[in-house]
Amino acid sequence: MSEVVFTRGSGWIPSVVREDGVLKLRLGAGADANHEPRTFTVPVGEQHLAVIREDLGRHLLLWSALLPLCDAAGTRGRLDEEAAVALLDPVLLAAPADVDAYFRGIPWDRGPLIAHGAGIAPLERGEVCAAMRTATEASDAERAQEYSARRRRAERGTVLGPLDAAVLRYTGQYAHGATIPKRLPDAVDAALRPEVLRVVATAEHACAGLRIGRDPRRGRRGTDKRDWERMATTVESAVRRAHPGLADEAVRSVGFLMCSEAADRARSTSLEAYEEAADGRTVLSFADDKGAEQKWHPGSARTAAVAFWEFVEDRVGADNEVFQIEDEERGEAIQLYFYADSAARITAVREGRGGSEPEYRVEYGLVDGMSGYRSLVSAFVRGGCAALDGLGPWMPDHAEFERARRRRAAGGAR
Repeated sequence: MSEVVFTRGSGWIPSVVREDGVLKLRLGAGADANHEPRTFTVPVGEQHLAVIREDLGRHLLLWSALLPLCDAAGTRGRLDEEAAVALLDPVLLAAPADVDAYFRGIPWDRGPLIAHGAGIAPLERGEVCAAMRTATEASDAERAQEYSARRRRAERGTVLGPLDAAVLRYTGQYAHGATIPKRLPDAVDAALRPEVLRVVATAEHACAGLRIGRDPRRGRRGTDKRDWERMATTVESAVRRAHPGLADEAVRSVGFLMCSEAADRARSTSLEAYEEAADGRTVLSFADDKGAEQKWHPGSARTAAVAFWEFVEDRVGADNEVFQIEDEERGEAIQLYFYADSAARITAVREGRGGSEPEYRVEYGLVDGMSGYRSLVSAFVRGGCAALDGLGPWMPDHAEFERARRRRAAGGAR
């Protein structure tokens, strides 16, 4: 039987409960194998409860000192209860100077203290009790995130100027560089906002006319990695030229913003926008490496190329990266090997007679990214294997092709 004896407004600050007549501090921390928070308890006395109830700062300090022990317990290990109980008197009952000295010798988690309003300057001087004078029950997770970001930059030796920080706040990248960027003008100090907008305008001008295309090889929401890299390079180069004092991190964040917005536009653009108007005139069969097949007929609502790329989007995966288009009437096919940036064109040389197998000519070629695949498919559905002559070279010798592929992989001729 568990009874809550004392709790604070924030759901994550540890509570005191009574279980079978025993007072315990209960806290959620760490995670189990299913990534759900684990719950730990530590026996406490009435004297400890009195301090926890009356002194928010000491309560939070105890929490910060217990968290490393919870982390050490891992996903299924037991909390070191002896070590946890040993924290109670030095953190809750000792004089402030002794608490400061004690914290200099133990691991503790700054995050919750920063989030709950601890003074950063005294905290960094080791004056933990003084730092907790500004503590609040309400939590500000963003404050803790920004503090962690500043510490990480300091460890890397990165120094941000006011404009750098303002650009990162505008793009939402100040605390987390991997966060999907967005435009947050209200996050920027009004005095710096015009300068930030000039940086953004430079980036917009640099990528005008560039776009990021859809890449069916990456599924329905896939976009072309090469287009992204090309746009990022163009934007970053232009911003560095126009704003030479801007830190690399700020420059990259603006490039990330432009590319992310372009990728979003690509995902809402139909595949028809990327294909040539020319279409096939014969029945085509699409197939993947898992045995799925689909027929396309002239006059269908979708052009052959668009229908094929939709077929790819729906079925492509890490274990399904070989796709084929076959023109039975012509006796021709192409196979696309997405895992190797290559393709094969297959032409029937002689039909099978008297139970013999038909004879095919197979030629291999390297493909230059999604644009290369798109050109290959469009040409094939329009004119069969003959239309691929200008998209070679095509190599009938598989060993020669493998050598060419290895040279490309090593950075040689493409």
